[in-house]
Amino acid sequence: MLAEPVLPDAAFSGPLQSAITYEKIPTHIYADAKAASRAVAHEIAALIRQKQKEKKPCILGLATGSSPKTVYAELIRMHREEGLSFHNVVSFNLDEYFPMEPDSLQSYWRFMREQLFDHVDIPAGNYYVPDGTLRADKVAEFAKHYDQQIAEAGGLDFQLLGIGGNGHIGFNEPGSLINSHTRLMMLDHSTRAAASVDFGGLSRTPRKAITMGIASILGAKRVVLLAWGERKAPVIQGAVEGTVTETNPASYLQTHPNALFVIDTAAASELTRMKAPWLVDSVVWDNPMKKKAVTYLSLTLEKPILKLTDRDYNDNGVSDLLAQYGQAYDINIDVFNQLQHTITGWPGGKPNADDTNRPERALPTHKRVLLFSPHPDDDIISMGGTFQRLVDQGHEVHVGYQTSGNIAVADDEALRFADYVVDFNTRFGIKSPEATRIFQDAATSLRNKKDSEMDTDEVRQVKGLIRMGEAKSTCRFVGIPVEHAHFMNLPFYETGKVEKKPLSEEDIKITMDLIEKIKPHQIYAAGDLADPHGTHKVCLDAVLEAVKRLSHKNFMKDCWVWLYRGAWAEWDIHEIEMAVPMSPDQVTKKRLGIFKHQSQKDGVVYQGTDSREFWQRAEERNRATAGLYNRLGLAEYEAMEAFVRWKG
Repeated sequence: MLAEPVLPDAAFSGPLQSAITYEKIPTHIYADAKAASRAVAHEIAALIRQKQKEKKPCILGLATGSSPKTVYAELIRMHREEGLSFHNVVSFNLDEYFPMEPDSLQSYWRFMREQLFDHVDIPAGNYYVPDGTLRADKVAEFAKHYDQQIAEAGGLDFQLLGIGGNGHIGFNEPGSLINSHTRLMMLDHSTRAAASVDFGGLSRTPRKAITMGIASILGAKRVVLLAWGERKAPVIQGAVEGTVTETNPASYLQTHPNALFVIDTAAASELTRMKAPWLVDSVVWDNPMKKKAVTYLSLTLEKPILKLTDRDYNDNGVSDLLAQYGQAYDINIDVFNQLQHTITGWPGGKPNADDTNRPERALPTHKRVLLFSPHPDDDIISMGGTFQRLVDQGHEVHVGYQTSGNIAVADDEALRFADYVVDFNTRFGIKSPEATRIFQDAATSLRNKKDSEMDTDEVRQVKGLIRMGEAKSTCRFVGIPVEHAHFMNLPFYETGKVEKKPLSEEDIKITMDLIEKIKPHQIYAAGDLADPHGTHKVCLDAVLEAVKRLSHKNFMKDCWVWLYRGAWAEWDIHEIEMAVPMSPDQVTKKRLGIFKHQSQKDGVVYQGTDSREFWQRAEERNRATAGLYNRLGLAEYEAMEAFVRWKG
């Protein structure tokens, strides 16, 4: 069985896997994906070893995607360091795109070999992946045979699953029936949009896939589903706490006698025990929990905080809060004032003002500010209003662009840029052989590039230059000197692929060097962990590790670190420690700043499942934050950007 989950919230008085009436599937919550993956890998290893003792094969159903990668990495480590053998393992993979060549970069055959099979001693004939090279009229026959092979092997002993943003398991999209078996499936638009990151655009993403059916999955003796990141939180909540429905195929696992969800705290954030833990267990009513409960109560009842009554508290499971702190009137005023004190138009601190109840210090009056931007547009998208405010209020603002963002430029945009440079040099007789060669080679490569083919070094240089120019344009627009724009080009990003290298010492050193050079009073970093395997997460890890290593330096004793979120989500209202309001004119100016990133407008390469442009996402998120404050009974603003202070 799985190891004990890590307790992510000290406010809980009992273990997270205790009986919860809201949850219809056993669910283990871990502090992070790495710890969760270790536990799952160890369960799989124990099963393999038990079957070896019984001299039986171990039949595994395996998944692809980002979620199981850390599980496979741990299994490989156990094979190399602890002698875990896979000689008795027979595996059947859930799915494969159709059509798909096995050596394609996006092939699940290739994924499984690179992520597991090539690194362990599983016999070559013991693993099966649906065949994406079949003729369409042969798929039905293949699918029937695939299910027969599983049955003849004795059935799946263990099925590993991920989950899509729409609740799909395997490629069983919403609408799939509980009695469905292996078949060809038309992919949902949201699934294709999410996968388009790997294929370099939606138009290149397959429309079909061969997948095990729901009945095939439910036939396994044990099913474990993995989910990481807050983007999965709503669909996890529906699958675990909602009704069994074909609109969320993962909910079918409620009918399985031995299913388990293994998720991190971000993916668990919409579960009742995380969102309103006082409804399921005793909690420690410290100030953060009090603030969380009161804001939740206010928003749920659609009543401003100052209008909440004792009866509201008693009738909605928060009577213990009254017992500890007294009447609702006093609690309401306390929480209302805490929220009021987060709002400031002076993100760098207000000069000559009492800063006792302000989120930032008044002194020093003029601060050195270092804003870390994972991609070249995250600064203006995520905190453009605050960025502008800091500059306007006279602070020395620097931006550290952590990565080049070169993979997010469309090929036709890069080709247009490369052709322009070549034509310009030719027309005006500019002779720069090496530069001309780079752009000519890039243009040639782009004209001949096949779908799913990696960019050449020359193409990546051109795409990186495009994004660098756009970042400089934003800096000029905001009003900071271009020499305050620092292009860090962290090595972990420069793979030419969506999948990046792990964070390295070189990445951390580059980050430390920039911090030491600026000696900032404020650091802003992207705390957007919607995708724990994504660029934002690695960039944040680099910043926080650098800050920790520099903490002994004198200048760091006067440095505060503020975390902002990305274009998709905002901090929960009870978490916000600084909220910077924006007027209608400031919202418009931020939009114009985002427009400076022309390569990211009117058709982003990695759009994801959200069809809105970045300026639309940012504005709607900022207006929603202001709306929450207003619903809680505070002043009405056009928009707000929110921050949480990291204290180490």
